[in-house]
Amino acid sequence: MLKILLLEDDAILSETLIELLKSEEFDVTHVDDGEKALDATFTQQFDLFLLDVNVAYLNGFELLKSLREGGDMTPAIFITALTDIASLSHGFEVGADDYIKKPFDFDELLVRIHALLKKSYHTYVDELQVGAFRFVIEKDELYKDAEFIALSPFELKITKLLFQNLDKTLQKELILECLGEGREMSEGSLRVHINKLRKIGLPITTVKGIGYRLASS
Repeated sequence: MLKILLLEDDAILSETLIELLKSEEFDVTHVDDGEKALDATFTQQFDLFLLDVNVAYLNGFELLKSLREGGDMTPAIFITALTDIASLSHGFEVGADDYIKKPFDFDELLVRIHALLKKSYHTYVDELQVGAFRFVIEKDELYKDAEFIALSPFELKITKLLFQNLDKTLQKELILECLGEGREMSEGSLRVHINKLRKIGLPITTVKGIGYRLASS
């Protein structure tokens, strides 16, 4: 299940957005100020940020700027009442991938979310194929032929990273950082999870001294 961090201090809008996103089978973490949002990113790995701008303690622009400077490249959409060009420009300068102005059509927001999630996998299709395996982006699910493959949380995170970086070598340090979510993870633990994925047939290759690679063909 794809995870979204929602930063919004309007209680009524928040409730509506949470209901909408959950109906689309997203896992939603809601916070109402920037400091809580920042704290959430230290303890969880998200697939998308939905950020209001004018919130308490740390506004949306400051929050995203801080995250980008720290190396967090999670796709981000600003949802804001700020409609002037200067604010729009600043939003993209600090690292936004999209910017939608309030009031907005909820169907339009969903279209933008789904498009951005596909873009994070460097594709415009709904599924990615590697041999007999299919990864369904919007469901966060792996299939071998027509059979659903149940994965542990760590195995799913590794699988997502590999599919997001098809034909590229993923450094072990990056994988460990994504798996850790604030906890220490060992290279030995990573090897165990990689070997479990290999046992189901996923053709992961080791690039000696660097990391792991999943080839599209």
